[in-house]
Formats: sequence, C-alpha cells, structure tokens
Amino acid sequence: MGDLKDAAQSGDGSKTETQENMETVDIESAQTLEQTIEQRTLAANAEMAALLANPLYCLPKPVRRNVRALKKLQLEHVLIEVDFFKELHELEIKYENKFNPLYEKRTSIVTGAYVPTEDECDYQSDHEKEIDLADAVQKVKVEDEESGEKGDGNEPVKGIPEFWVTALKNAPAIADMIEEYDEPILKHLIDIKAETYKDPMSFMLEFHFEPNEYFTNTVLTKFYELRCSPEESDIFAFEGPEIVKSKGCTIDWKKNKNVTVKTIKKKQKHKARGAVRTVTKTVTNDSFFNFFSPPAVPENEDDLDEEVQGILNNDFEVGNLIKDRIIPHAVLFFTGENLVDDDFDEEDDEGDEEDYDEDEDEEDEDDDENDNQCLNRKKSRGQSGNSQQQAPPECKQQ
Repeated sequence: MGDLKDAAQSGDGSKTETQENMETVDIESAQTLEQTIEQRTLAANAEMAALLANPLYCLPKPVRRNVRALKKLQLEHVLIEVDFFKELHELEIKYENKFNPLYEKRTSIVTGAYVPTEDECDYQSDHEKEIDLADAVQKVKVEDEESGEKGDGNEPVKGIPEFWVTALKNAPAIADMIEEYDEPILKHLIDIKAETYKDPMSFMLEFHFEPNEYFTNTVLTKFYELRCSPEESDIFAFEGPEIVKSKGCTIDWKKNKNVTVKTIKKKQKHKARGAVRTVTKTVTNDSFFNFFSPPAVPENEDDLDEEVQGILNNDFEVGNLIKDRIIPHAVLFFTGENLVDDDFDEEDDEGDEEDYDEDEDEEDEDDDENDNQCLNRKKSRGQSGNSQQQAPPECKQQ
C-alpha cells in the first residue's frame, strides 16, 4: 500500500511539473507571437510611409501606368548601356596598344636612356606662362652649358629626376597618401604602366622601380577586377563598369626599411601590485605602400564595416585615377598644369584633426623598424584648385 501511495504522489508531482512547463511554454509562445506581430506592424507601417512618400502615389492611375512603361524603357536603356561599355572596354584595349610605344619612349626620356633630338624638343605653346617658362629654362640651359651641364653633384643630369614622385604628389587624392618617409623610396620609381584585360574585365597597374636600398622588388603590381552589369537591387543606379575587388602584391622589404609598420612601446601598470612593464609591439603605419595591401572583399558585401568600406572606396578611386588620368597625362601632372580634379571633392581640412587623450597609455615610437624614417613625419599633401602645385625638381622659382 505504501508503494502505491508513493507512486500516486509521484504521479501527482509529475503532473504538476508538466502543467507548469506547459504554462511556461505558452507564455513564451505568446511573447514570441506578440513580438512577431509588433515587427510585422512596424514593417507594414514603414512600407506605407514609403508608399506615401513616393511621388507616384499622388499621380492618377493612368499616369502611374505610363510611368511604369517609361521605367521599362529605361531598363532597356540600361541593358544597351551594358553593351556600350563592354565595347568601349574592348576599344580601350585596342588603343592601349597604340599608346604603349609613346609610353615606352617617355620612359626612355625620363630615365635618361634616350636623349631627344632638337626636332623632338621643338614644341612651343602659345600660352604666355609657358613662353615665360621656356625663356627661364633657356637661361638655365646657358648657365649649365657654361658650368659643364652639371647638377649639384659632379655628374651631368640625366633624364628627368623625380618625375613620377612629383607627378603623384600633384594629384591631390594620391598626395594625401604619401608620407614624408615615402618620398625617398618613390624617387626610385621610374615608370607606371597599365594593362587592360577583356576576360575577366580587369586591369593591372605596374610600378617599376630601379634598384634601391628599400626592397628587392623591381615591379610592384595592383590588380583590379571590374563588373559591367547592374545590381539587381538597384538596376537604375548603373553608370558603367565598377571595380569590385583588388589584389596587391608582397613587398620584399630589406631589413629595417619597411615603412608600412612601426614598433611602439606601451607602458602597462599591474592593477594589484602596481608594477610597471613596457610592452613592445608592431602596428600598421600610414604609408603610400599600404596601397599594395588592400583589405579583402568578403563574398557578402553586407559584412563590410564602414572603415573597411571607406578604405576600399578610396582604393578603387585611386586605381582609376592612376590608370585613366595620371598615366596618360603624366607630364602635365609633373609640371602641375593638370590642376583640375573633378573626380574628387575638396574637403575642409579644419575638421580633420582628432582629439588626443593625454590619459591614454604612453606610446613611444621605436626607430629600429623604420630606420629613423617614421619620426617627426609630416604629410606631403598635394594642392588642388588654384593652389600652388608641387614644383618639378631643379625648377624652383626664386
């Protein structure tokens, strides 16, 4: 009898526990249902607000019908645009082969491998400033002839020294990327080339360097892949091919010459014992040569955070700028005549400064990694609009 009584009591307890669990599940289900209803209500309200904000909502039904017909025509226009830009890309490849011999000759003149004849130098512009500059150059030429045509050292000046670093610094968007300690390296840059590919639609930038004390590479490359099709989520936003990803290269830095990293020392205080220790670590350093190490683009673009997205947007713009403007018009960037930069909006520098918190852990830059190149650095910024551009070497005005 005792066993039956215990079993009955045990059964009652299990039944009570089951009822409590069911009540808990019912409450959770009710809460979930309530949240779902609330979310759907908010979504419906948002859709209704968007509908009311749409100018088409206020139009008569026949007009809305005609607008839909126009949008279908616009879609056909976009599809024709895609074909147009694909053919334009192929035409660009065709004419790239015609431009290349000119670029090769330019390189030979810049490096001093070829000395142009008098006929090849017979170019005169009607622009008054260029005539004045030509007169000034002629006076310098006479003085050079009297002094043996030698520069500051004991060797004759060959080609056009610092041609590419000057051209890059006269492009405002790129000048912002060039640090003071980048310039000695970029003085060894002797050519920039671009090669365009049909399939996949893409292009490659090549930066050619003479042997130098900073890295062993003779060529640094940057590859850009393009997409020439509208996004399904926003078809009418299509404006032509856009860069979707880029790939840099590995720079084989020589010992203590890597300007893309810096070593810092941080003092840390133990919470309990109060002991202070110094920790040394390597962090990324601002440098033009970070251009060759772009962040990877994830498969799902929604996974991009704002900082990485900003870096990629700037990287893509700079890649296009170098390919479409600097390489074809390098001499005009060198002389500072290519002053207009419509592709990049000017920004007020007054709001660019960041606040510094003196209560943060002290940080000391270690000059071992950068061979004293990272200390007391200054931005080498280009100017735009009517501001003065970087003057070519050996042509400084008195």
